[in-house]
Amino acid sequence: MKLEQKEHLQQLALRVREHIVRLSTDGGCFTGASLSCADLLVYLYADCLNVRPDNLTDPTRDYLFLSKGHDVPALYGTFVELGFLDKDRLNQHLSTDDHIYWHPNRNVPGVEFHSGSLGHLPSVALGVAMDCRMRGQDNKVIVITGDGELNEGTVWESLLVASAHKVNNLTLVVDRNHFQANVATEDLIPLEPLAPKFEAFGCEVRRIDGHDFEQLEAAFSALPFSDTKPSVIICDTVRGRGLPSIEARADRWFCNFSSEEVEELLRELHSQEATTLTSETLTVR
Repeated sequence: MKLEQKEHLQQLALRVREHIVRLSTDGGCFTGASLSCADLLVYLYADCLNVRPDNLTDPTRDYLFLSKGHDVPALYGTFVELGFLDKDRLNQHLSTDDHIYWHPNRNVPGVEFHSGSLGHLPSVALGVAMDCRMRGQDNKVIVITGDGELNEGTVWESLLVASAHKVNNLTLVVDRNHFQANVATEDLIPLEPLAPKFEAFGCEVRRIDGHDFEQLEAAFSALPFSDTKPSVIICDTVRGRGLPSIEARADRWFCNFSSEEVEELLRELHSQEATTLTSETLTVR
């Protein structure tokens, strides 16, 4: 990945995180999980998928299904930065005059399917992937789940069907931030070893750092991993990424900050970003 491309993605992700923080007031949102997913969504929409504001009805476009719908602030922020959504609509968050609320709604351009009740969109994505294949098309079909969402049996049922029918144009991505709601996954229903579980269900698996754009590029550019199996990418991430004061905290699942707290968090976000960029520059030199 070229340095200019990486810096562009980092700046996009920073602006998306700003949107997430600003949405974390006046009713709040699922801040921690949205921050863990921001880099992934930015990479997919900005550099990987053939989906743009001008081709949303084109049946040959790529498809992304956000099954962990509570990450929708990251999706909204990405849509704003890439021209899918007017920034001013974010001011209508949780207003009855708009559809900008805690989970995706298809009335928002770019949202492929409603989500919120966890575990259902892997099956929806599977159906779309099979339809695309029957039409002789080569669309990428990607569905993002949370790691806690993997407790839902429908996720595994969809993979059994995908494996049985050799649906290799379906990719399931796990945002592995190690929390579900307000508890660590391994303290509730342990998931590890996770990759062998997916392999046992007939998938080809890669595991990467979900905040590293070079690793994201290497993994997604290699799709499909197999000619006869669905692909799975486990993205190890940090809940609350970019804000050290709330990172990896069980109590920062849903946040409703005051306007003063939001401004303080924005300052922290920019301070952390400056520290990260300085560190990377020194490493390159």
